[in-house]
Amino acid sequence: MANAKSKAAPAATPRVGGWKRRWGQRLVLALLVLLVLPIVEVGCVRFVNPPATPLMGIRWLQDRLGGEAHPRVMYRWLPWLELPTTFLKSAWVSEDQRFFLHHGFDWKEMRAAIEKAKRTGGDPRGSSTITMQCARSTFLWQGHSYVRKALEAYYTLWMELLLPKRRVFELYANVVEMGPGVYGVEAASQYHYHKASKALDADEAALLAALLPAPRKWNPRAPSPRLRARQERILRESPLLRWPEP
Repeated sequence: MANAKSKAAPAATPRVGGWKRRWGQRLVLALLVLLVLPIVEVGCVRFVNPPATPLMGIRWLQDRLGGEAHPRVMYRWLPWLELPTTFLKSAWVSEDQRFFLHHGFDWKEMRAAIEKAKRTGGDPRGSSTITMQCARSTFLWQGHSYVRKALEAYYTLWMELLLPKRRVFELYANVVEMGPGVYGVEAASQYHYHKASKALDADEAALLAALLPAPRKWNPRAPSPRLRARQERILRESPLLRWPEP
């Protein structure tokens, strides 16, 4: 009996090895999915306007859990030729004046942000390009975690490779968060000014673009001194820059 038991014991080794191999295969498969899924998603939005975004769902759930009885989502898609140039130029001036020159990452602005962070002791801020903002608005969520930042960089890479600049800007102008439950310039214009975005004047378009860094905090109908200062900077710089119609 002792001999039988001693001979049977090694049989456990293959089972343990098989278990490790299966989990190793699953891990490799999961990593492949994580690598390929963003490519597929970016490829899809080149031709299909997103009916919704993850951020819309997250915000809706947050509002619902926060006690909002009927949390709303305002989202109105406009094709490129119907987007108001006044807003596009204002957003370009405000958020990323090198958008048409870089390939998703503005290394010059990143170095400047890092140097500023070293001087002030804070975190590097202000180097996020329109493509990067579009990546998190379309496919991801808001926040400052390293996981989100890494995914944002990966999506940005593929967006620049697979999408024309015009399409990136079109996505951005339509899905970017611009108020509580408000996404895109058309919905923002309807929500804040009760009119179509094509009727926005230069002051209104600049004010909407100015609120992009903090759309749930700032209100263009009652602009804070900081929001007004951002608007004035946009209005001051816009005439000095030629809008490069893509």
